[in-house]
Amino acid sequence: MGLRGMDAKSFDKSRLPSRHVTEGPSRAPHRSYYYAMGLGTEEIHQPFVGVATCWNEAAPCNIALSRQAQVVKKGVASAKGTPREFTTITVTDGIAMGHAGMKASLASREVIADSVELTMRGHCYDALIGLAGCDKSLPGMMMAMVRLNVPSIFIYGGTILPGSFRGKEVTVLDVFEGVGKHLSGEFTDDDLAELEAVACPSAGACGAQFTANTMATVSEAIGLALPYSAGAPAPYEFRDRFCYAAGEQIMELLAQQIRPRDIVTRKALENAATVVAASGGSTNAGLHLPAIAHECGIDFDLFEVAKIFKRTPYIADLKPGGKYIAKDMFEAGGIPLLMKTLLDNGFLHGDCLTVTGRTIAENLEHVQWNDEQDVVHPANKPISPTGGVVGLSGNLAPDGAIVKVAGMTNLRFKGPARCFDTEEECFEAVRSRQYREGDVLVIRYEGPKGGPGMREMLSTTSALYGQGMGSKVALITDGRFSGATRGFCIGHVGPEAAVGGPIALLEDGDVIEIDAEAGTISVELEDTELDRRRQRWTPRETDYRSGALWKYAQTVGAARKGAVTHPGGAAETVCYADQ
Repeated sequence: MGLRGMDAKSFDKSRLPSRHVTEGPSRAPHRSYYYAMGLGTEEIHQPFVGVATCWNEAAPCNIALSRQAQVVKKGVASAKGTPREFTTITVTDGIAMGHAGMKASLASREVIADSVELTMRGHCYDALIGLAGCDKSLPGMMMAMVRLNVPSIFIYGGTILPGSFRGKEVTVLDVFEGVGKHLSGEFTDDDLAELEAVACPSAGACGAQFTANTMATVSEAIGLALPYSAGAPAPYEFRDRFCYAAGEQIMELLAQQIRPRDIVTRKALENAATVVAASGGSTNAGLHLPAIAHECGIDFDLFEVAKIFKRTPYIADLKPGGKYIAKDMFEAGGIPLLMKTLLDNGFLHGDCLTVTGRTIAENLEHVQWNDEQDVVHPANKPISPTGGVVGLSGNLAPDGAIVKVAGMTNLRFKGPARCFDTEEECFEAVRSRQYREGDVLVIRYEGPKGGPGMREMLSTTSALYGQGMGSKVALITDGRFSGATRGFCIGHVGPEAAVGGPIALLEDGDVIEIDAEAGTISVELEDTELDRRRQRWTPRETDYRSGALWKYAQTVGAARKGAVTHPGGAAETVCYADQ
């Protein structure tokens, strides 16, 4: 018998977590707290639905989440559930970028997942609706969902609207690259001030297929978000329809006991990787998909992701490699349009369950192809035959590396190494033009442990582009790149320098060869020479000897497996949802 179909007085909570805080004489003290917050008897004995948001005043990505959460709560209440709202942190990459604050970004993903888990555990909520806006908050929220394994629905806060600068649509990437133009004398102080004031005109996450929109696309493809919900821009009031529908639908999932691990299977993860490659999405998906898989107990590492990338056509003409932004794709037909052509051409598993209670194929059954748009190309007539993101390996990256090739024409690069042990050192060399065309800039000790925190390098790569050198040098790092990065930029090089990976052994002048067609990255050194250097290598001392970043560095694992900090679903003996 389903959990629905009963009135609140006879609702059977005997197998739901909230029974521990609402049922029986011994829980009278607990119930008194709920009465103190204005709940009635009927509401106390209904299922409790956690409504988690990453609302804050840190950035436009998150600023609309609280308002949307109120609509979610109305939907829950209309379906005879009791919503309980709470918030968690975010670290917003656009503001953390280019300084030591970026060390906090990836670590925040784990804090988000952990804090949602702890709130749900501590208060025994029965289901979860999670609203997220900025890069790490999306995977962090989805990780919490599959970790807890209570019925869950993910809601993206929505993308920002484009800015307008002298008659041209612009995004925040134009501002980052404007810094490089300013350094090279192409922009005056007034030019840059005018651009920065108009580039971001509304609430919402960065507008192109950077990390937030990439992981939003993933949320629909992996089955945790309602169809079309991830595409609508944040300021559009009709986002409320998706929020209200999610509130209603969570009660249906609770009734049927459809849980995240029923949805997030290996096939669903393959679907997620497919839409990343097809949309020219962020390389950060190569970090976040393994982390989500890890929470389910599924081994799906960077190499598994790269296999999917290699066989997937690149079909969505989105910035930074293309010309359109997320709003344009939504108006052309949204993420379902992208998924439909992939499904029709055999690139998606149509039998995967979703939060609608139906499969991917059933959700897409009535989606019609739109010939009046050129944002998404048919999967049998792609922009390029392989995905917009490519995995690499070789003697410089035995544990893999990743590069975004969407929009690039030259997929090979060979040149001498120019080594830097921090991003700041490299940025200063770029700022003062202390590098040459043809160089391979190496930024190391920026990995998960070595940073600590695996910083993104958008300030450096954008400055190179602004100087007109984006296609004339390569950059490799054991850190990460922003989804906004473009050019020959290879991230996630593993093992990282802090644990003695080959990137730690490089010296200025070593010849590095990168071939994104063959999927290789190597240094022209014999194994004996690498071994000799390894014998004399000593770990670099970290400045982070205490606090959250020290704690993160003690537990974080390799980027190849998602930079995770605990043993994951495979080690579980009891799942929260079954307690």
